[in-house]
Amino acid sequence: MKPLQIAPSILTADFGSLADEIRSVEAYVDWFHLDVMDGHYVDNLTFGPSTVAAIDKVTDLPLHVHLMISDPAKFAPVFVDAGADRISFHPEVVDDTHAVIEIIKKAGAGAGIAVHPDIEIDVVKEHLDDVQVVLMMTVRPGFGGQKFLNDVVPKISQAAQLVQESGKSADIDIEVDGGINLETVDGAVAAGGQIFVAGSAIFDGVDAPGAARRLRERLDRVGKGSE
Repeated sequence: MKPLQIAPSILTADFGSLADEIRSVEAYVDWFHLDVMDGHYVDNLTFGPSTVAAIDKVTDLPLHVHLMISDPAKFAPVFVDAGADRISFHPEVVDDTHAVIEIIKKAGAGAGIAVHPDIEIDVVKEHLDDVQVVLMMTVRPGFGGQKFLNDVVPKISQAAQLVQESGKSADIDIEVDGGINLETVDGAVAAGGQIFVAGSAIFDGVDAPGAARRLRERLDRVGKGSE
């Protein structure tokens, strides 16, 4: 079993003290998850490549940029240049999923497919030879702080099974994004999740390092129980 990992989403962090926020949780986490929204694919705007570049300067941890945008092929290379180590996108917004994956890989990052709660898991089947991560959305994309959608848990299991059957278990991570906290993470682990995106559960405006430490301890216990 792969080690279970945490990827805090900075969406709910204090952007006025973003460097301090990031440094405060580094000891407990494995990635940083950066949600880029364009006001077209989702009804929200977040940040662009300059913010990714700024974050890349203050942490040595890898950055996973989740493009919730309508033209990932155009903008993915810009975010790779800014410091993204992985880029995930939503295949329903593009005409040629494989071509976008190749653009991301050619730019120098690992590619991922993000699966919207309303999209069938079959969307990833033909691309398992080319991606590093399958990002399972357990909220509807667009805003932080949403509740975990339990209806998506069986799809996490389906994604994990597809990866296992493909023989790519060592190469592909199952990442779970949305509503992850101390109450929901156990079920996501049991379903086959390996990397867990937590936004408001960590950057809660009260005690981010304490929240990150508690989630780390919880995952360590759950991971040992699954061995």
